[in-house]
Amino acid sequence: MEMKEKKFLTVAPFECAWRKDLKFREAGRGCVAFEAFAHNDVTLVFRENVGSQHYHYKRDNSPHYTVILGSHRNKRLKIEVNGKPVVDVAGVGLCCSSEFKSYWISICDGLISIGKGRYPFQNLVFQWLDSNPNCSVRYVGLSSWDKHVGYRNVNVLPITHNHISLWKHVESGELEGEEEGEDELNGEYMDYEKWGLENFLENWELSDMVFIFDTEERHVPAHKAILVASGNFPFSLSEDVVKLPAVTYPVLHAFLQYIYTGQTKIPESQLGPLRALGLRFEVMSLVKQCEQNIERFKLNKKLFDSGKSVELSYPSTRTHYCATFPLGLPVNIQKLRQLLITGKYSDVNIYIEGHGLVAQAHKVILSLWSVPFAKMFTNGMSETMSSEVSLRDVSPEAFKAMLEFMYSGELDMEATVVASALLLQILFLADQFGVTLLHQECCKTLLECLSEDSVGSILPVVASIPSCKLIEETCERKVAMHFDYCTTASIDFVLLGETTFSNIIQHPDLTVTSEEKVLNAILMWGMKAKDLYGWEVVDELIINSFPEHLFGERLQSVHDLLPFVRFPLLPYALLKKLEKSSISRHIHNFHNLVKEAISYVENGARLENDQNIRFQHRRSSYKELQYIRDGDSNGVLYFAGTSYGEHQWVNPVLSKRITITASSPPSRYTDPKVLVSRTYQGTSITGPRMEDGHKCAWWAVDLGQEHQLMCNYYTLRQDGSRAFMRSWNLQGSLDGKSWTNLRVHENDQTVCKPGQFASWPIIGPNALLPFRFFRLIMTGQTTDASNPWNFCICFLELYGYFH
Repeated sequence: MEMKEKKFLTVAPFECAWRKDLKFREAGRGCVAFEAFAHNDVTLVFRENVGSQHYHYKRDNSPHYTVILGSHRNKRLKIEVNGKPVVDVAGVGLCCSSEFKSYWISICDGLISIGKGRYPFQNLVFQWLDSNPNCSVRYVGLSSWDKHVGYRNVNVLPITHNHISLWKHVESGELEGEEEGEDELNGEYMDYEKWGLENFLENWELSDMVFIFDTEERHVPAHKAILVASGNFPFSLSEDVVKLPAVTYPVLHAFLQYIYTGQTKIPESQLGPLRALGLRFEVMSLVKQCEQNIERFKLNKKLFDSGKSVELSYPSTRTHYCATFPLGLPVNIQKLRQLLITGKYSDVNIYIEGHGLVAQAHKVILSLWSVPFAKMFTNGMSETMSSEVSLRDVSPEAFKAMLEFMYSGELDMEATVVASALLLQILFLADQFGVTLLHQECCKTLLECLSEDSVGSILPVVASIPSCKLIEETCERKVAMHFDYCTTASIDFVLLGETTFSNIIQHPDLTVTSEEKVLNAILMWGMKAKDLYGWEVVDELIINSFPEHLFGERLQSVHDLLPFVRFPLLPYALLKKLEKSSISRHIHNFHNLVKEAISYVENGARLENDQNIRFQHRRSSYKELQYIRDGDSNGVLYFAGTSYGEHQWVNPVLSKRITITASSPPSRYTDPKVLVSRTYQGTSITGPRMEDGHKCAWWAVDLGQEHQLMCNYYTLRQDGSRAFMRSWNLQGSLDGKSWTNLRVHENDQTVCKPGQFASWPIIGPNALLPFRFFRLIMTGQTTDASNPWNFCICFLELYGYFH
């Protein structure tokens, strides 16, 4: 597996990618949206726990769901439960070998929903309900079958109560009949289902010209911008009347209906006149439709007797299309864009305060996309009669981008992604003016470019837009999972509102290397800090001030947030500093929390029940490596031997993932790599040395500069000798010099046989402290009278929470 530029992940055959961010917030409920590039067999696995790189669903005996898009050479859709097929249906065009395609898969209490397209929860293509649902699946694996699969823009989204209102579910058919390579916007018309160009058909609202037809000179209104973009209408700038004395109303109505809706119905006898009208104004798609039907009637005389009307529709490969002009209507987008550029036939000048005239637009186009604009131009407001609109507090660049979208149905992704601030301004305008499809496009683009660097500037904006709740929750999770970086690389987080910041601090996926980071972030946020600093600076500032002055209106919020700092996880020395700090003297709540943590560490007893979250490590900060049985493959030393889950096991001492040292020099029987070799050694010893005037013997492990372990269990194995230990300690250290006892053994007679395994839990507050170095040190003689200080073990394994 290889991570390439732009988050392009390639998964080799029979492998699976497991990333720490691909995890449902709530077990059994979540949605994964992604793009895939494959010839066939795009495979996603949903498990209760993370698998390995070489995991494959065919060999998995644990509970899981597997969804396969494009099985059987891109012909079928399959769902398997615990390796057994439960769904196997035909589906054409599921995958594409020539380009990336967008998909989403959601699971909600056993209901598996699969869709295509850029927008989650839309364009549903298949659903299946598990009668015996697995409500524990949480982790998402990106897999493959017999060919490489490329994945990018993978996002895991929550299933919320209001996700249907955020991403409105629309009717969608089966997969069959879709052309491969077509854009996945089928059916994604949201509020436009009942609001589109057909609303302006023969409507006097916003019309700027009329057709006068038949001998009675009756009038039908129309809109120049729509007509000019649909054919060749030789209007002059001043001309607003087109006379068609030889045309009947049914023919004119069918002609305009085809332009405004993309379809019409007309008696066979009127096909000729309709073709002639289409030819006159060069609406060539209508002309072709008429000619095809005329030819069909000529070939089959019986059709003349049917008496039925002929249905004509603009040719489109899309099963469902948007009711607005970009999809399914005979409108030439290039001509429409040209109208915006030249301002020809415009009926409204748009001014932005401080920037003057920014666009000459057409009311019908703006009203077509935006209900607020439509109301502005039709409900009797000043803009209804005026040809000018003045806006304030609007970015001219963002407004021009929105106009470009209104005239083309496309957003210039390259420019907006480069200027992320512009994208946020466009999103804000799309929400303000109700341009729903543009709003969706901005949200999708934000999800795709969301990173630790961009989330700080994106979150404050989306938090202020109610319709961006889904994006806001995704951003909050991103900040929580990269809390250290997001609160030290930038000061943007202090701009967050109280609710948003509180959601992050309480987020179940909050990931930190130290609770001190959480404390610092709360204090900086409370002070609306302009620079990055730690609690020590606050401590100095509060000496000559009061909390009310430092924190202002956020003081109460700081009081409310401090209990979410897990003080008992802080080092004891730091807790003692905090106890003596000015912050502790001035903030009573802070003082109580620190005293409680010190009491817990000193007494080694929980002050409340074991479920109190303040006394638990943040599981998301560390990989859980828990003891199951003696000699298992779940410990941290074995994990290091697999390059932390990246490949098959190799002795981690040989691969230099860890370092093991002994109290005596290396020799034939003092071999550091033996302790993690996983093969039994009859003789494995380290001899004694003098330290601080005392004789001792030890084996020590260095996990490496970037790794730490909160150890809660350990296992050792006696070698073939009878030099059994009776008194020894397991110790941890951050620097390899100062050691903390994790478990003390005094006259422990557990080990009493050669080759015996023995394991012990680590309990008490020190089990919550992370260490880089660990050592087993003998503090008393063994049972071997001839060599009482030879430390004889041939295996060691550590368990707990690894970072």
